[in-house]
Amino acid sequence: MANVTIKFNGKDFLLSCDDGQEEHLEELTVNLNEKFNDLKNKLGNIGENKLLLITSIKIMDEYFDTKKKIEEKKKELENLSNKFKELKSLVYGYKEKKEGEIKNLTEKQEDFEKEIKKNKEDYEKIIETAADQIEDFLEKANSANPIQ
Repeated sequence: MANVTIKFNGKDFLLSCDDGQEEHLEELTVNLNEKFNDLKNKLGNIGENKLLLITSIKIMDEYFDTKKKIEEKKKELENLSNKFKELKSLVYGYKEKKEGEIKNLTEKQEDFEKEIKKNKEDYEKIIETAADQIEDFLEKANSANPIQ
């Protein structure tokens, strides 16, 4: 524990604090002195005890206002976090849906390509068969009617 001598309202006080907290204690004391002296200047010398009480109440009021604002910000942050999670869920849902649609379209495209290939093969067979039949017909026609 460290000992620090602070000055408050023109008087010296010896206070103890954790090691390394001396500067912070002095900073708090300066802030308290400023608030105390501001009230003393505004209200006049109404007694040290009453000024200390009013200073304490003002500090507590600031503390509770700050605490309330922090709670509001925490709620806002929680709401934003929930909205972000919801948005993230929607994005992943949309992504999965689109991936499914892409997979479905890819399968349809592959089926269509297979159908085109089969139709091409069938068409080539039909053309080949027709060509063979025409050739056979011409051969039979030529053999039945030889040209003289």
